[in-house]
Formats: sequence, C-alpha cells, structure tokens
Amino acid sequence: MVHKLIEFSLRNRFIVLMISVGLLTWGIFSISKNPIDAIPDLSENQVIVFTEWMGRSPQVIEDQVTYPLVSNLQGIPKVKNIRGTSMFGMSFVYIIFEEDVDVYWARTRVLERLNYAQRLLPEGITPTLGPDGTGVGHVFWYTLDAKKMDLGEQRALQDWYIKFALQTVSGVAEVASFGGFEKQYQIVIDPVKLQFYNLSMMDVMKQVKAGNNDVGGRKFEMSDMAYIIRGLGYIKNKDDVENISLSNTNGIPIRVKDIGSVQMGSDLRLGIFDENGEGEVVGGIVVMRYGENADRVITAVKEKMKDVEKGLPEGVTFKISYDRSSLIEAAIETIKTKLLEEIIIVCIIVILFLFHWRSALSIIIQIPITIAVSFILLNAFGITSNIMSLTGIALAIGVIVDNGIIMSENSYRNLSEWQNNPANKKV
Repeated sequence: MVHKLIEFSLRNRFIVLMISVGLLTWGIFSISKNPIDAIPDLSENQVIVFTEWMGRSPQVIEDQVTYPLVSNLQGIPKVKNIRGTSMFGMSFVYIIFEEDVDVYWARTRVLERLNYAQRLLPEGITPTLGPDGTGVGHVFWYTLDAKKMDLGEQRALQDWYIKFALQTVSGVAEVASFGGFEKQYQIVIDPVKLQFYNLSMMDVMKQVKAGNNDVGGRKFEMSDMAYIIRGLGYIKNKDDVENISLSNTNGIPIRVKDIGSVQMGSDLRLGIFDENGEGEVVGGIVVMRYGENADRVITAVKEKMKDVEKGLPEGVTFKISYDRSSLIEAAIETIKTKLLEEIIIVCIIVILFLFHWRSALSIIIQIPITIAVSFILLNAFGITSNIMSLTGIALAIGVIVDNGIIMSENSYRNLSEWQNNPANKKV
C-alpha cells in the first residue's frame, strides 16, 4: 500500500502539489477562524439551575427546592451527573452532561423538565437557568471611576444603563454587576400603630403591591374625539409610597405614613467589593458565551465601552480591573516567536546535514503545510488556539521534519547502491 502511494505521488507530482497548496490555503483560512484564548477550557459540560428563596434556612431550601429539582432532573437524556447545593436563601443544581452533548441542546432539555418540576416547588418560587458560559468565561472585569457619585447612584447607573448596553455585544452571555448599593423603598412599620388600626403585615404587603400599578380603562368619546382612560399608579418617589391607602375607618383612609415611615435604603448586602484597599467600587464582570473567541469578544466589548462612555455623566469613566486579552496576546506572541525560532533552527540543521538545497526544501516545506493542517484539525475538534495547543505544535516541529529527513536519506542510500551496482552500469 505504501509502495503504491509513493509510486502514485512520484508519477503525479502536479496533483500532489495542488493538494498541498489546497491544504495550505484551507489551513490559513482555519487559522483566522480558530478561537483564541490564553488557557484551554477544561470545564465540564454543565447547565446550572439557580433558585432564590430569600430568608429560608439551608435545610428548608434542601427539602423543598433542591431535592425536588434534583429528583426530577435525573430523567434528562445523556446526563452524567447531577449535583445540588443548598445555602441560605439560594439553591444551585449543576447538571453535568456528556462531553459530546451540544450545550444549547442540553439547556433546552433542562428547561423542558423545569416546566414540569416547578409545580413541585413552593408557590412563587421560579428556578432559572444560569448563563451559557463556562468556568473560564470571566474574560473581562471593569469598575467605575466616579468620585462625585455615591455607591447607590453608581450601582443604578451600572444596572440600568451600562449592563444593558454591554449585553448587546456579540458573544457576551451575561454582565454581572458587583459592589455598591441596590436602592429600594423601605417601609419601617410601627407595630403599635399596626395593631391599633387592626392591620397585619400581609395586608400592608398586598396593598403596597396593588398600589404600584397602572390600570386600563375604556374609551371615552366627546365632540368627535376619542380619549383612552387610564389610571396611572406606578410609584415615582417616596411620597407616592407614603400615600398608598391600606384601609379605611369611618370613611377616612389609612395610609402607609399613618402606620410607619418610608425611607430610601439599600438591599441586604452579604459583602463589599474593595479595590486595592482604596475603598468600595462598583463594576461588572463580562461573561463570555460558550465556544466564543475570547480575544474577539474582549475587543468588541472595549469598542462598545467607548460608545457607552460618551453617554455617562460628567466625571464617570471606566477602569479595567482584569483584561484577559493582554494575557492572550502575550501567550500567543511568545508561542509565535518560539515557533519561528524553531522553524529557522530546524531549517539550518536540515540544510547542514543534507547539504543539498533541493532535498532540504522538500523537507522544510512540510513545516508550514503541517502546521496549517493542524489548525484544520483544531477547528474540527473544537479546540482553541491556546498556550497548550500551540506549545504542542511547537514541540512537534522536530517530529514533523524527522519523516522527511529519513525518507531523503533512504532515497540517497538506495540511489547510491543502485549507481554502484555493476549490473546497472551501462556498457
């Protein structure tokens, strides 16, 4: 078989040359399409289900949320393992799929099963899927440099403007906010007044919830004109909360301000985010989508941040806390330099040992073709260009030329024996 292959190649050198040029062109195209990252993604193929039930103990979360979810998610096809974690007010379920399963197919199957499993959970509890990212998806961190704004205003700016803008970037799965204070209206109730007006906490909660709403009316016609009647009831400031009616006594409304006070405060914080010991900051974490090109996503995020920065209040700018693109560029540049050095050294050694430029050229030309074909295989198997894969290619350069050197030396030896054989000499 090998003899016939060699014979075919020698007799059809033009075809072999065209195939080599085609592989080289395909490989160069594959290099531009191959995702680039600093480190290989070795995380498991998983889907995360997150459920929040604030104020409940880990044991209650385990019994009423985590256990029902884990029990009902076990029937999903191609699931390798399911892990559940319960903590104060939160439940996490990790569904580990087999490696060959498409992540979006897996998310669809989990979502289908959640629609069935949700009926077993307490009323008002809705499990949600985590972002379609991986363990190494945190590719970019930033903070806000806004010395003239308090932490609550910075967090509001991050949550309601910056976050939504950056999530439109292609390849971004999520922008997670951190730091600062999440603003909320807080009602401080006087229990004595609550008892005096014969109200309960549930009465207050229901009425406040109902009082923050818009209602639709009907169409009113007058003088050949039609008007749409609406009731506008959304809360816009603290006074609106204070004036919400809870009940009435002898026709006199009992309002929120009659049973307590309303103040602007922050949501419960479980920690703070400090930057270099210089104080608290507000910022976001950009999570890359599964299988995306990290370098390309970071570049697109930086471009979007330039546009977003134009609409920020005066004195507010971005500060980059973590940028993986610098690590990616440094790793790729190091490997590229080492590849070039190895190629030059191997070429010099081949020329010195063979001392015949045509034979050396036939061996040296294998190096770029083989490297280009390697990127075709990297794309086929879904492997990124990272420090591990490129180092493997660099280490294999010596092996690449070994075959050509052995074949060239073997050809010289056979030709020498044939020429020195008296039976082959012309009379």
